[in-house]
Amino acid sequence: MADSPSNSTSASAGPGPSSPSSSSSPEAPTSAFEKWRRKAMLVTGLGVTEEERMADLREHQTRWCNRDKEYLMNYSPVVVFMLKHLKLVGCDVPAENILCTPCDRTRAGGFENKRGAVVLCAGNFFSSKHMENTMVHELMHMYDQCRFKVDWNNLRHHACSEIRANNLSGDCRYTRELRRGFVTFSKQHQACVKRRSIESVAANPACPNVEAAERAVNEVWDSCFNDTRPFDEIY
Repeated sequence: MADSPSNSTSASAGPGPSSPSSSSSPEAPTSAFEKWRRKAMLVTGLGVTEEERMADLREHQTRWCNRDKEYLMNYSPVVVFMLKHLKLVGCDVPAENILCTPCDRTRAGGFENKRGAVVLCAGNFFSSKHMENTMVHELMHMYDQCRFKVDWNNLRHHACSEIRANNLSGDCRYTRELRRGFVTFSKQHQACVKRRSIESVAANPACPNVEAAERAVNEVWDSCFNDTRPFDEIY
């Protein structure tokens, strides 16, 4: 943030040429040095608390997350496609409804269905492609809620949306599964979609146990896996 201009010379300012410059020039280098010194302290940990270092890191991560989010909203073909089709079904998504915020390390994003907002976990993305996949996944949940009026307490509804989001977002590409440590050579994509969908439904407070999540996913699997709307095919 830019420094505020000094008011110390404004009262005596007249037609004379040089009085403002002589009083303001020493401030700039001092300010720049202080900023540099503060940044060095935060990087090295000398002279600051761990809480201050973590707050600075979170601020930095959120700033980068917002920068990448804005880029993807404007230039990613698949994100732009999803935003267009959300608007077509009556759900325009402004940038303020896609929020960058610190999260725990176990997730990359989420969909807050009551607020109609996508959450991106600042600092938890290993690449812009990872963020792109996450945005499409969560926007798919938003699309399903907007078009199909999903009841998130109904495990079959939730399971269907999770199947579609995992199937169509790029979350289950071979390279992503390899990074997670899952390597299969037969029906890898389907196995990934089913596993991740069961995990998500099992985390629903309305789900009593993993068996119920697995049952809900299996019951809607065929129809929801083959439903690629708004895409023509698996992205």
